[in-house]
Amino acid sequence: MTKKELSQLYYLKKEIKEQQRRFEELETIAMSCTAKITGLPHGTGINDKIGNYAAQIADLKSLLDLNLKKCFYELNRLDRYIQSVDDSEMRIILTLRYSQGLSWQQIAEIMGILGDGSTERKKHNRFLKLSRNS
Repeated sequence: MTKKELSQLYYLKKEIKEQQRRFEELETIAMSCTAKITGLPHGTGINDKIGNYAAQIADLKSLLDLNLKKCFYELNRLDRYIQSVDDSEMRIILTLRYSQGLSWQQIAEIMGILGDGSTERKKHNRFLKLSRNS
């Protein structure tokens, strides 16, 4: 598996967070819209702001649901790959990096190694290079 394939879960989670932020923003805007009742006819045509926001919210909710399903699929695919790795240290590194999205320094700390995580990163890169050539 390539680094790009391994990183898909990370980017999918970022996409989901942005969609959730946008969803909350649209809900807030839709709830703050109030109908103005003046008793006078409107000369510019019909403008249903709440209806427009409701449609956008429904579309975004569908996209969000789809991406959540993709996220679970990607997590399962990633976990199956990681479990197929023979080296237990590499399984830990891959899990911490790709399933949990930790930085190299955080990975080093969890593994009880002092430093910036460059050793774990190098082991990771070597592993990916070797597995690509196999």
